[in-house]
Amino acid sequence: MERLQQIRERFEYLEAKMSAGGGDLAALGREYSELRPVVAEIEHYRQLLNDIAEAEAMLKDPEMRALAEDELPVLRERLPEVEQSLRLTLLPKDAADARPAILEIRPGTGGEEAALFAGDLLRMYQRFAEAQGWKFDIVEMQETELGGIKEVIANVKGEGVFARLKYESGVHRVQRVPETESGGRIHTSAATVAVLPEAQEVDIEIPATDIRIDTMRASGAGGQHVNTTDSAVRITHIPTGIMVTSAEKSQHRNREIAMQVLRSRLYDMERQRVDSERSAARKSQVGSGDRSERIRTYNFPQGRMTDHRINLTLYKLDQIMQGDIGEVIDALVADDQARMLAEME
Repeated sequence: MERLQQIRERFEYLEAKMSAGGGDLAALGREYSELRPVVAEIEHYRQLLNDIAEAEAMLKDPEMRALAEDELPVLRERLPEVEQSLRLTLLPKDAADARPAILEIRPGTGGEEAALFAGDLLRMYQRFAEAQGWKFDIVEMQETELGGIKEVIANVKGEGVFARLKYESGVHRVQRVPETESGGRIHTSAATVAVLPEAQEVDIEIPATDIRIDTMRASGAGGQHVNTTDSAVRITHIPTGIMVTSAEKSQHRNREIAMQVLRSRLYDMERQRVDSERSAARKSQVGSGDRSERIRTYNFPQGRMTDHRINLTLYKLDQIMQGDIGEVIDALVADDQARMLAEME
């Protein structure tokens, strides 16, 4: 109760500070917005405790006793649910959850079949983003001759994008008969997905001396589509060796895009380093974004998808490949919250 009171007092302080127009209004506004749903849950909880106390006091009044005996069981039954809801709002928030995301997909083992599967994953995320009302922009894409993907980088913007997509980082494995296989044998191949929170300039400062910028002719599909100007941009971050390419029509725009992706990768590296230091003893992969771990298997002959982190199996693979992955993400979020609650308690 003391902690809840401290949160309320902080919220009231922020409200007064903003009304007076003092301090950094943007920073105050962000903290105020974050605390508002927490304070609403605190008020709900306190009101329920007051209602229970009043009903218990009414038991002593002969005229009100019958009414109190009807109300008390209902109020007490609601208490665990309200307490749980309050606990969830008090969980530590990932500062990056509200940010847009950089989504990167690359084929792993499996040759051309892995590249085709990477394309399937891209379409799955595009459809999911569309259903969420998010904006999905492809920044860079390299395709194979058979329509697979060598690499794709996309920028996804919208409400709570990183909070939902961050659980997708890792190795996605597929088991199916490849289109390129005439013998009808089931093959296993894989693709890697990386989801990075979009970084802002204030997050990562990149000195000009740390980067090398090369311009080149963008590759096209041939004929009139071939780009005849040196508009494509490749930026190399010298300390880490990270290379980012963008091949839009505008060279200026390509520099912006490539720098944005580079900042996000460096920001993610720093987040991973800090998270590793904080949770060296924790084995759980959910939410950690470990891209070396096999997180999910898509078995086409049996029409099932299994998420290995939470042992969730769904027999609705067709819908999942059409972008219906909300149920999987909800289960991952719930599991992550349960783990954090256990640690907090």
